[in-house]
Amino acid sequence: MTTPSHPTPLHGRFADRLAAAIKDRHTPSCIGLDPRRDSLPPGLGATATTDPKTLADIFTRFCRDVIDVVAPLVPIVKPQLACFEALGPHGMTALADVIAHARAKNLLVLADGKRGDIGSTAEAYAEGWLAGPWAADALTVNPYLGLDSIEPFVKTADARGAGIFVLVKTSNPGSKDFQDLRCDGKTNYEHVAAGVEQLAVRTAAGGRYGAVGAVVGATWPKQLDDLRAAMPHTWLLVPGFGRQGGRASDVRGAFHPDGMGAIIVSARDVIFAHSRPEMNAGLADAQWQTAVDRACRDMITRLAADTPAATLRG
Repeated sequence: MTTPSHPTPLHGRFADRLAAAIKDRHTPSCIGLDPRRDSLPPGLGATATTDPKTLADIFTRFCRDVIDVVAPLVPIVKPQLACFEALGPHGMTALADVIAHARAKNLLVLADGKRGDIGSTAEAYAEGWLAGPWAADALTVNPYLGLDSIEPFVKTADARGAGIFVLVKTSNPGSKDFQDLRCDGKTNYEHVAAGVEQLAVRTAAGGRYGAVGAVVGATWPKQLDDLRAAMPHTWLLVPGFGRQGGRASDVRGAFHPDGMGAIIVSARDVIFAHSRPEMNAGLADAQWQTAVDRACRDMITRLAADTPAATLRG
């Protein structure tokens, strides 16, 4: 097992490090690391076993190989913690190896765990993922328990130079069931957005963006436009691009005019590009990384063609 590094604090504020990484790679693209047994390249042999240790080793190899391809191209990766947790202790060992490998390749790491709780439990989540042995650069947080449940994450992130992304308007169709309900003249997601923006301003330390960001799905372009205006000091993490139906034109509103302020996420469209005929054309099973490279570059190109991210290319 490779133990993740434990730099406390990190070198600089997360908002500044993210901005610098985006400018360095000339793109706001984020690649989700969501290893799923039945979707992996055939040559890795994942479908031939159900043994957690064997699958964890395959997940590690797969994610490391994806990282090797995308590291020169994008600023940040987003491991989906549930994919690793499903394999038990062996999966968590794999996750540690993947995080360490991403760091070694000079990538920022956003742990997608959607954690949320109150009091000492929230403090423990924050300590473990943002300041403890996992040492992620940022973590997704669920605000359902209220703004006080977010405070331990904000405190730890601000002290360490890490970041958090709070669920505001998620990409799934069922998000409307609760997030779109109206109270005091606003939707629930608008109330959450107002609280997130206050926290972003509080943690901005005179900078453009704070340590607190928001998750807003690419599948809701109108809401995305409105929420960008409502949260000017907030980084937006935008999932749902690609396989979930979000197009480059749909995420245009997430950006400020200079191409900053948003991270656009794609997972399955890129990491499982071997299953896309247009990306896998002419390739053998063992060349699946070439399909990943093609899909990642295609994502970058589409964002540059149809959003303010074009300004990042100079």
